[in-house]
Amino acid sequence: MGTWGTAIKSNDTSADIYADFFYLYNEGKEPSKIKDKLIAENPEGSNDFWFALALALWETKSLPTELLEKVRQIIKSESDLKLWEELDASTSDIKKRKVVLEKFLTKLESEKPKAKAPKKKKIKEPIFEIGTCLVFKLENGNYGGALVLSSDLETGYGYNLIVTTRLNQLTKPTLDDIENSEILINNFGNWQQSINWSWYLPDDFQTDNFEPIGKLEIDKKYHPNETKTLVGYTANWDFISSSILKQVEYEKTNGKTKTFPTKRLIKNKKRKWWQLG
Repeated sequence: MGTWGTAIKSNDTSADIYADFFYLYNEGKEPSKIKDKLIAENPEGSNDFWFALALALWETKSLPTELLEKVRQIIKSESDLKLWEELDASTSDIKKRKVVLEKFLTKLESEKPKAKAPKKKKIKEPIFEIGTCLVFKLENGNYGGALVLSSDLETGYGYNLIVTTRLNQLTKPTLDDIENSEILINNFGNWQQSINWSWYLPDDFQTDNFEPIGKLEIDKKYHPNETKTLVGYTANWDFISSSILKQVEYEKTNGKTKTFPTKRLIKNKKRKWWQLG
């Protein structure tokens, strides 16, 4: 457990539980249902778990009597302070923690005037449409290319699934260049036969870095929640282009990495898209 202070939420467990509660609360879930879910997922709940859960329920005017009594018993018995002693906390921190817990219990025993309102989820739009072909400048002055495989209009996060090609040429790529290219597979550093693709958040997109040159038809449907074990998530749009020259340098001494044609992602339905052979 990571602890960085004596406050109720100044540890990994409390911070995570509090964040999990309000993530679900902001999604429209009922506080009592959230409570049951979190308890079911944490049957051996620690003191910090119960404190964070009680705080979240108090803030939403949903704190049940039995949970308040549980927290009261933990604080009055000083079992939490004894745990801090066992973990070799300083005398000063234990004294501060005692004051924090006493004030916390006083808060829980009072009635919050108004329940904390759920935050409205901000709906984000993806930057590019499905099939958009992108070109960009590389650090060596050449041009690279990438293909937008999916445009997320369902989760509200506005992801674009983008895969990088191996293009590294003097002239600006055309649609034909991208269609006839190969997919970039990373083997440099800690990468091991990894497709250079990711779900990109729209947050930090820089318009000047990428130029759309047209669209190609994409057959396969991709969804962020269905590709978690295969594709990562990032707001770092530089990842699209930054790996190309690193992979080129790696291949100078290790030989070309096995890859597959971009056309397989565009219109070849006979073979599975993850098969590289």
